[in-house]
Amino acid sequence: MSNFLFVSAENDAIKKCKAGGMGDVVRDVPRQIAALGDKVSVITPAYGRLHIGQKKIKEVEFSYRGETAKAIIYQVAPKKEIENITHYVIHHPDIKSGNIAHIYFNDPEQPFYTDACMFSLFCSAVAESITQNSFGKLDVVHLHDWHTSLLLFLKEYHPSYKVLQNIRFVYSIHNLAIQGIRPFKDNYSSLHAFYPELDIDYENLKDPRYQDCINLMAVGIKLADVVHTVSPSYKEDIMKSSNFPDFIGGEGLENYLKEANKENRLVGILNGCNYQNINLVQHGAFYVNAIQAIFEWLQEPEKEYKADFLIHTGEKIVRLIKEPAKFVCASVARLTEQKFFFFKNSPELLKSILEKLKAVNGIYVVLGTGAPEYEQLLQNISYEYDNFVFFNGQSEEVIDSIYTESNLYLMPSLFEPCGISQMLAMRNAQPCLVHHTGGLKDTVEHLKTGFSFNGKTIDEKNANFLSVFSQALKIFFEDKSQWDTICLNAKSQKFTWQSSVKEYYKKLYKINVK
Repeated sequence: MSNFLFVSAENDAIKKCKAGGMGDVVRDVPRQIAALGDKVSVITPAYGRLHIGQKKIKEVEFSYRGETAKAIIYQVAPKKEIENITHYVIHHPDIKSGNIAHIYFNDPEQPFYTDACMFSLFCSAVAESITQNSFGKLDVVHLHDWHTSLLLFLKEYHPSYKVLQNIRFVYSIHNLAIQGIRPFKDNYSSLHAFYPELDIDYENLKDPRYQDCINLMAVGIKLADVVHTVSPSYKEDIMKSSNFPDFIGGEGLENYLKEANKENRLVGILNGCNYQNINLVQHGAFYVNAIQAIFEWLQEPEKEYKADFLIHTGEKIVRLIKEPAKFVCASVARLTEQKFFFFKNSPELLKSILEKLKAVNGIYVVLGTGAPEYEQLLQNISYEYDNFVFFNGQSEEVIDSIYTESNLYLMPSLFEPCGISQMLAMRNAQPCLVHHTGGLKDTVEHLKTGFSFNGKTIDEKNANFLSVFSQALKIFFEDKSQWDTICLNAKSQKFTWQSSVKEYYKKLYKINVK
């Protein structure tokens, strides 16, 4: 039996520990590993809340900021008990709940300031825990994004953690654009402040653009035994230089990635999707679920400033109950540059889509929260267009209804490492209209399993997006046979974790599948 440790900022196998797709991956991959007969431990920060009422395992002491720090490991009850999987969190008073999904902090003046402090402390505690065999003798440690890369730094440079060099370290890139860049020194949130006892290898660790900073995403790329991207096409994209906004590639790290590829350390494997134990929602319950969600949001004190807008959205839903739309397209995503840049860059593009929908009695539904400027943009357009329904909140019931009852899923991501939304929509026989980038290339085939647009420049892409959208509407209303074929083809695609994890064993873990 092989023994794995997953180290991550998110883990959706436990309650209230997810902000994005990383949480899904860290939930699903260990389940497949356990199904193969191997053992997995998963550890995340406690964020000042996840340890409450859970089982205290042990206290660990370690050097941090030139002093002896103490953290406590707790075993956490999962949403679903699965043999050979154990979930842990690390509690320390300085690892707190952030203002993004109660996990991450938004520090606009000094990006990653608070998060870097939290995750450096977390990584130090995990390094000490591994050294003390808290998870048994490990064969593989699987790290996820920049939040965990300081484990590799400690393995490489800290004399107390040389024992970690006997373990295979896998590093997964979920989103290369978020890199965890911090100063080397002269700042409370700096590498020297975290580890003042170490002589820092400035030359090897410096960011390629900011010479006085460490790039924690780059640390993972340079020091891991193998680097994993969450789709094959994203691997190819990030080895090319970015040219914002026409193309998003390596974001300054393309040379490190090309070097890793030359060393056969860079591997692209498509994420999977869950096809079992799916939450089923009653067909036709979308509007009821929407009204219920709006009333629940209105009770939340932090939603007070959105109350007028929520009521405005509720009024739209009431009208739609009386006179349902003949075509529904939808998007579910965090409101960020990655997901909605096309609309922020060109509000006229979104308005053109809404005009085309108006002509066929269609609506566009968007559900999400995120950057204030994106929320404001979508709120403003919602007031302007009756057929734009913007749910500025989070509701699993509404999301499940959207995936079940919409006709077309829109996913115009500026870039996409893999994407899970298109898989969830396709699982429900809902075609997707996607930007031909990253993992969306690997999952949606134009006019076969969905619709896809591209272009050399952002202006070309805007035009092609609108053209393909018009094409999709035309097929839906004028060629039912072709539409039904696309729907069936979409549903027939199976992106299983079982298949992906077999590739993990072969290419990442270097362990024979039993």
